[in-house]
Amino acid sequence: MNTEDFAIRLSQYRTAEGYTFDCQTIAGEVEVLQVEVNGFEGFPIFVTKTKFQIICIIYLWTEAEIIPESRVEMLEMMLDTSISIPLSSYARVGDRYVLFGALSVDSGLDKVVEEIVTLNENAIDVVSAMGDFLYE
Repeated sequence: MNTEDFAIRLSQYRTAEGYTFDCQTIAGEVEVLQVEVNGFEGFPIFVTKTKFQIICIIYLWTEAEIIPESRVEMLEMMLDTSISIPLSSYARVGDRYVLFGALSVDSGLDKVVEEIVTLNENAIDVVSAMGDFLYE
């Protein structure tokens, strides 16, 4: 995946539900594409490619946003619910909690789009479900 070519192809894509995508390349040591799903009140998705996989990440909340007394219960809930979230997994990057999905580097545009939309839907559900563990 050449990031610029992928951004052009994705920005021209329209899903059956009518979603379109705004893409912005983020310069740095690793090529990253920030994707916004138009027509969907969700989160920015950060897409990158390694030698072995395409990774899509949504940043959910920081460690500082967690009510300290609820942290263990939140982590247990994350473990308990992780398997039931389609195409997505939890992780922590530094002090930030994320939801991510990984695909084969050979995945076509349709599969990447499916991952982006599903990840966004899942992130909204996760933030709603975890709201009691976070400061408002």
